[in-house]
Amino acid sequence: MAKFTCNFISYTLKRTVDITVVIPSPTIPESRGMTKEGACSHTPAEKYPVVYLLHGMGNNHATWTGYTNVEMYAEERQIAIVNLSAENKSYVKVGGDDFFTFVSKELPDFVCGMFPISRKPEDTYIAGLSMGGFGTLVHALNFPERFAAFGAFSAAVKLNPAQLAGGDTNAAQETAPEPQYDPATLADQIVQDGKKFPKAYLACGAKDFLFEANREFRDKLLSLGADVTWDEHPDYGHEWRFWDLEVEKFLDWLPRTDAYGVAGKRQI
Repeated sequence: MAKFTCNFISYTLKRTVDITVVIPSPTIPESRGMTKEGACSHTPAEKYPVVYLLHGMGNNHATWTGYTNVEMYAEERQIAIVNLSAENKSYVKVGGDDFFTFVSKELPDFVCGMFPISRKPEDTYIAGLSMGGFGTLVHALNFPERFAAFGAFSAAVKLNPAQLAGGDTNAAQETAPEPQYDPATLADQIVQDGKKFPKAYLACGAKDFLFEANREFRDKLLSLGADVTWDEHPDYGHEWRFWDLEVEKFLDWLPRTDAYGVAGKRQI
């Protein structure tokens, strides 16, 4: 596994941005090179599928890899992980910061140009927790043709990005977002446009203050004909131990068709 921490100039945001990119190892020295079972290589057989993994409020590009075992999970399943720092801007356009365009266009262009990462929709997934779950829903439902599946863990389904960016966390959950950033409205629009939903994985702990909102959104998607997998746990709230469990479940659940996915989970 290789982990890259990158700082690059964003043409959209007009400043440098931090991201973390996790790339699997084509061969595992512990199981191959050291036992002489085959030559080691740093050249992958083909480009890797990718999960754009979004952080929650107050976090950054390093939080997912710091609080979970997602690096190991990605290495076992031979899938790339991309994390970014989106501040508290909810992955949308707030004021002069257009994280909506950055996430939807510039970030994939950069990582697919710089790393052995596939651009194919069937190899592309997005997921996130809390604020990142909101961002996941916004992007997956705005661009359903770009993603094979998405995962929202303890998602802040009803979130007003402008209020959150302004520091008012209470108002952020009590006032409706603009229609282009409202997951319920976006889900209705997919049906109206005759498009197909990506496969959805939704999860929330039963002790989470966002539990009822997540169940309501699950029911909303099901009523619209979406393919939804739901996971809940009675013992967890809004916490990292739950998200560590869920991100591994999500990676195992992904409807992968790439050669690495077909080969299955490997021992590292």
